[in-house]
This record gives sequence, C-alpha cells and structure tokens, in this order.
Amino acid sequence: MTIASSLSASAPASLVLSFDLAFADLYRRDGLMRLATAADEILPLKDPRVQKNAAYLTVILLSRVVTRIGSVDPVTPNVIEGLFAADLAYLQALYNEINRADERATVVCPQCQHAFAMEDALAGGSWATPSISSVRR
Repeated sequence: MTIASSLSASAPASLVLSFDLAFADLYRRDGLMRLATAADEILPLKDPRVQKNAAYLTVILLSRVVTRIGSVDPVTPNVIEGLFAADLAYLQALYNEINRADERATVVCPQCQHAFAMEDALAGGSWATPSISSVRR
C-alpha cells in the first residue's frame, strides 16, 4: 500500500493513490481520493440511509471523496458497499490520514485538570463527522 507523496497536479485537491484491494477480485489498484470538504462531512447526515443506520455514514462519505478505483468511475455507494471489510477499513484510515482527522487531540478534565489524549475514532466516522445521534430528525 503506497500513497503518492504529493497532491495530483491534474486535480489539486486530490491524492493519487495506489493500494491493494480485493474489490472485484482485482488486487492491485490505483485510485483517486480527493480532500473532503465541509459539505462532504455534513450533507451525508441528512441522507435517510444514514439516519436509519449510522454505520452507513462511512459508505456515503467515502463515495463522495473516492472518485476512482481502478477503472471504476464514478465510485458510488454501491461500489463502496461491494468492498471487503479490510478494504473499507483501509480507505477509512487513508481518509483520516489525508484529511488529518486522526490527529489525537489533548483534552483536559474540567474537574481534576488532568490532561489526556482522546481515544482513536472508531470505524464508521471521523472526528470531524458529528455523531448521528446528535442530528435532529
């Protein structure tokens, strides 16, 4: 698994990547993932599929920012649904890496003033993405 060291010149806000995926029984793939916008993080929360199942947020979010996997273009939610779990986890980690959403923040307890690092985000969202439980229906 390798990531290009610089942003693509043809798509300034996109990262050209090369990765191993089991998608469609083709193991060596290249692809394109663009940097996420605020809309990419917010708009999926209004999607009825996400409101029904919070875990679907990852599918919608990745389908918005992964613009190509091999010759598959566009990458739709159905394409993301077809990925193996390991491939999905890899793309989530890559998303967090290129959007710097996985940096561990230090927080301070308001009662004892003890400083500690926040836990890593769990599968299904990034630190920037609000919890679905905080969205009004």
